Amino acid sequence: MFRRILIANRGEIACRVIATCRQMGIETVAVHSDADAGAKHVALADMAVRIGPPAVADSYLRGDRIIAAALETGAEAIHPGYGFLSENPDFVEAVEAAGLVFIGPPASAIRAMGLKDAAKALMETAGVPVVPGYHGADQDPAHLQAEADRIGYPVLIKARAGGGGKGMRLVDRAQDFAESLASAQREGQASFGDPAVLVEKYVTAPRHVEIQVFADAHGNVIHLFERDCSLQRRHQKVIEEAPAPGMTPEVRAAMGQAAVEAARAIGYRGAGTVEFIADGSRGLSADGFWFMEMNTRLQVEHPVSEAITGLDFVELQLRVAAGEPLPVAQGDLRIDGHAFEARLYAEDVPKGFLPATGRLARLDFPQGAEFARGPVRIDAGVRAGDQVSPWYDPMIAKIIAHGPDRATALARLEKALAATQVAGVVTNLGFLGALTRHPGFAAGEVDTGLIGRDLATLTATEPPPPEACLAAALALAGLSAPPERNDPWSAARLYRHWGPAEIALTLVHAETEHPVTLSLEDDRVTMAGETWRFAATPGTITLRRGELTRPFRVTSPHLTGPNIPAGGIPTPPQAVTIASGAASWHWTRLDPLDRAEASGAGGNEIRAPMPGLVTRLMAAEGQEVAEGEALLVLEAMKMEHLLRAPRAGRIESLGVALGAQVQDGDLLVRMDDADG
Repeated sequence: MFRRILIANRGEIACRVIATCRQMGIETVAVHSDADAGAKHVALADMAVRIGPPAVADSYLRGDRIIAAALETGAEAIHPGYGFLSENPDFVEAVEAAGLVFIGPPASAIRAMGLKDAAKALMETAGVPVVPGYHGADQDPAHLQAEADRIGYPVLIKARAGGGGKGMRLVDRAQDFAESLASAQREGQASFGDPAVLVEKYVTAPRHVEIQVFADAHGNVIHLFERDCSLQRRHQKVIEEAPAPGMTPEVRAAMGQAAVEAARAIGYRGAGTVEFIADGSRGLSADGFWFMEMNTRLQVEHPVSEAITGLDFVELQLRVAAGEPLPVAQGDLRIDGHAFEARLYAEDVPKGFLPATGRLARLDFPQGAEFARGPVRIDAGVRAGDQVSPWYDPMIAKIIAHGPDRATALARLEKALAATQVAGVVTNLGFLGALTRHPGFAAGEVDTGLIGRDLATLTATEPPPPEACLAAALALAGLSAPPERNDPWSAARLYRHWGPAEIALTLVHAETEHPVTLSLEDDRVTMAGETWRFAATPGTITLRRGELTRPFRVTSPHLTGPNIPAGGIPTPPQAVTIASGAASWHWTRLDPLDRAEASGAGGNEIRAPMPGLVTRLMAAEGQEVAEGEALLVLEAMKMEHLLRAPRAGRIESLGVALGAQVQDGDLLVRMDDADG
């Protein structure tokens, strides 16, 4: 077994590998960019090496620097995690040429499955069923359009070197094909350095079912059952589970055997996942699934399979890479209960799930095992106080729940999500909770279109209760903590000789303004005719009226402690998160000057909805544009976001140039006054 390994990754997966290595007595070396110098995985590793500036191309994709770091620190092997260089065959060969062990499959296997078109041709030869489509080399747009017309709409355009939903576009009509193709090609080029695509028939009620496989260097290949990853949005997995709802022993055996044959056909070694698409309109059947692709690495959702098999997949990876045979045979494996995994992301759901950034002022998880099997498991690569940056994937954590049956596991997941608290950055936490309560999902009636069909219901939010608004108003007025100094002036901060203190302010929640006036006297506050007594301690505001007590947790993204300076007079924060039980609400205080500026701008300004890179600029100063006309493309986390003209008019000025890196709120385009 290895004495020391280097982990060529960051965040959650790096922390996950470190956890298993600690249990096995293996030392770990972390690598990090400048942006990750204080990251959790760096703190957990036995040693760490800087490999470059924040940009991925200058750090985590620099295979030469990573190999040099491994040699410098005396590491014997490199674990690639997932993403970055994990499926790069050139990197594998460079690792082995340096005398190191790559903890993953051979380069030949990665190449065989790295291009979707070639992989599907290989699978057809091996007798594995594939989805009807065009997987050829002719990439002329006219030819691809003709093939899509022949296949019949809807079709799915997929970057042949893609993964994670990048370079993928669903096309329902022939007239939309050309624009979708160009966008998929650009995204494929940006993410994988390859613009080539394939075109496939889109199954209208698809189930995404994948089989976990493991192979060793002694000819043993096994499958560790299936995962259902059908709950997706824009081809991005949201909640995964194992086993798949509605799976029968016959279909499991057929799908498992197909996955094993796929692995054998390419001489596979290590952990891998063979992904299938199944027709969910008629239930799972032995003749109703088709090969999509193979991920030649450990999957993000591997914890659900670990939960139902009781195995540590990272440990299996390490043992296989060290030359040991697999410790289990197919006949030894049994399914134990059911498991779910929910991906907690920093993303703005009301704004179309745009990636979000910010400092995690608060990050509280339910009590559960960290990177270990249990009823609740938390796999997180960040801590409270860490920054979610625009440079990398915005995943905060994976929340995994296991139970003896599907209903129990889902109930545990819902409870775990309700007990999770995040402040300082917007997340999809409420959306995940809504999914766990979706009646169709609860019944196991899942397909990849479920979220899209019910998106309005899943993203709907109930208005906050008046007490939450009051607690937010107190916090935003600077009253979220008592004065630090115990002196008469600080104690009398709300005293007014002529009567109660009056504070007027406008709060904003979910883009809705809430004008409020607080009347304060001693420990009493009145808002909208209701009077409460309030008490404040650092991080908490408690409201009392009669027999009712309502405590609220208060977090401001800009604060690290009580918001009271030495003089005893509070400085109001500009944003707070108010939480009570499982519910939380993010509030901001509206500055009248900001509102006046926004009102004056009207629909004349287009600002960046998130940090990103301007990868395409279709607008020019002086250009006349129609309402909805495409103006520029902003790339964030390797995904393209098209920004359009809010109205018809003329472009007055551009605030950016092609290739510019912009921050959230930066001015991109200014249009002439509508009446000008």
